[in-house]
Amino acid sequence: MAHDTHIHVRSQAEFEYTKKKRAEEMRGHLATFAIMIFLTLIAFTMVTAGFSAYLIVPIILLLAAIQVVLQLYYFMHMSGKGHGMVAFFMFCGMFVAFITILALVTIVWW
Repeated sequence: MAHDTHIHVRSQAEFEYTKKKRAEEMRGHLATFAIMIFLTLIAFTMVTAGFSAYLIVPIILLLAAIQVVLQLYYFMHMSGKGHGMVAFFMFCGMFVAFITILALVTIVWW
């Protein structure tokens, strides 16, 4: 019902705490974004420099894996409280998928 609504007015201390927390979070997002742009530039530079494909492919896959972890941790807010179990199961699933693909590739090409 509309007449039962409660408006919470923040104190100055709550406002300052929230402002500080959001500023720290924004700095973390911007730093992570800059790191991911740098990793992408490394990959593009290696490709345009004409390095061997045997060198480029593993490094690009490694850089992509690092970017996936950074995106999950910072942009998908996996670093927040209460997400520990979810992050654990996600990373365990990724590890199992990686091992499965590695085993299948080894079986096929060995």
